[in-house]
Amino acid sequence: MKTRNSKNCYAILLYLFIPFSLIAQEDIVVAGKTINEHTLRAHIQFLADDLLGGRAPGTTGSVLAQKYIASQMKLIGLAPGFENKSYYQEFDVMETDILPVMNLTVAGKEKELQLQYYENFIAFPGVKKEDIQIKDVELVFVGYGIQAPEYDWDDFKNVDVRGKVLLILNNDPDHGDADFFGGKARLYYGRWDYKYQQAAKMGASGAIIIHTTPSAGYPWKVVQTSWSGKQFELPQIKESPLTYKAWITEDAAYKITKIAGKNLDELRALAEKESFSPVPLGITVTGNISAQYRFFKAANVGGLLPGRDNELRQEVVVFTAHYDHLGIGKAIAGDSIYNGALDNAAGVASILTLAKTFTLLETPPSRSLLFLAVDGEESGLLGSQFYAENPTFPPGKIAANINIDGANIWGKTRDIALIGFGKSNIDALVKEIAKSQNRKVLPDQKPEQGSFYRSDQFNFAKIGVPAFYFDNGIDFVGRSKDWGEKTVTNWIETYYHQPCDEYSPDWDLSGHIQDLFLVFQVAVRLANDKKMPSWLPGDEFEAVRKKAIGNVKQ
Repeated sequence: MKTRNSKNCYAILLYLFIPFSLIAQEDIVVAGKTINEHTLRAHIQFLADDLLGGRAPGTTGSVLAQKYIASQMKLIGLAPGFENKSYYQEFDVMETDILPVMNLTVAGKEKELQLQYYENFIAFPGVKKEDIQIKDVELVFVGYGIQAPEYDWDDFKNVDVRGKVLLILNNDPDHGDADFFGGKARLYYGRWDYKYQQAAKMGASGAIIIHTTPSAGYPWKVVQTSWSGKQFELPQIKESPLTYKAWITEDAAYKITKIAGKNLDELRALAEKESFSPVPLGITVTGNISAQYRFFKAANVGGLLPGRDNELRQEVVVFTAHYDHLGIGKAIAGDSIYNGALDNAAGVASILTLAKTFTLLETPPSRSLLFLAVDGEESGLLGSQFYAENPTFPPGKIAANINIDGANIWGKTRDIALIGFGKSNIDALVKEIAKSQNRKVLPDQKPEQGSFYRSDQFNFAKIGVPAFYFDNGIDFVGRSKDWGEKTVTNWIETYYHQPCDEYSPDWDLSGHIQDLFLVFQVAVRLANDKKMPSWLPGDEFEAVRKKAIGNVKQ
């Protein structure tokens, strides 16, 4: 009978004569068994407890979450992830406390419409001013508000919209062409943040986005809970002309365009054509916003597992999961704490669990691994934005970013969705490992929602890093074919960004453990492959990747 020491010696001898990948699998399987339900549940239960008050940035609950995550990283044996031997990367955040007393009035020649805050519209400042007023400003419909030269598309057609308020459709044009604006897939052009950025670039004083559930991927109540009350952003470097930002319901948009003597459906049809140009509506907008501001420190929390290879340890695979949520807000059914158990205490629990698993590998990975719990994701991906702008490794030396946002709480699946599928050569690796689990890899099942641009991996992609995250599958073992899609859809409609996103002992985490073992195996391969992963030719982030790697070689 072999002792553990004799087994280690035998493994070392094998390592001298056969490829690393052939001896690593046994090590992977043994270490992977530590991905267990008890560890995951313990982390989730604490982070999603009412004690932490929903973990909004700048709150005591957020600090408690930071301390918990850092202490767990120390316990696991991770080194501090930042300068000065710190587990914390602090950054400044501007908090905007929007007072729920505001008006939005649309006036035509013969009729006036006053919208009701929260029910019909949600508005928020575009600049740091305590009182923002727009009075009798012309409203202009600008379709999707997109300028995309690679598609020969320009919704503005050199029309001067400076000082105007823009009425904008959500998402991007639908031509029914898989190669045009990504087909069904929503590109960054379809994201709300692009709309506001483009409106500011064009010199508009206000921008109002029309919400629909299909175009946003979530119901109006998500806009209500996400955009009312306190908002957070990184401090502005320069003043923007866009002082007024808002969302309105589709019903409100119908009423507004009717006052203008227009039909919303007809305007939408015009916006689908490349020949579209802005439509002055002949009506004006008057509105006000009152807000108070404060600045505070937020923090990313990071732990590092140094690589074993003297050269490759200078490169890193970064795991991310956001630990923030919406804090305390409008009470629903008597509950005002937005616990964010699935979104995203579960993600933080996952990276802590994976970190522990990696420390148990007898042969450590060649590249370094950074486990990064980021703040402010729900406020606009703030923590990952700050890290991407102030990385601890040069972007050209960050091999990949694996983001975890959510978890499968409904059981094992025969498939798994890869958000970012079709963008990088990591696809082939994921499919190979999923096949060993007898599972299929699906592309984003709701590409029209633009999920790739809605979580922290996007900020890594913007600096050129191949990035992705996994979404749970839909073909659940022991369930009917349509059960998975119905269950996930129901969760989004009922629990997403609501106080009822709480931990439950009834969750079935067997599927999430299955998913994390897949993530673990993918990460091991990424951390040991001498070749860096890359975006596929023609991808929107390919050029910035090449530039980042070029900067490292200079």
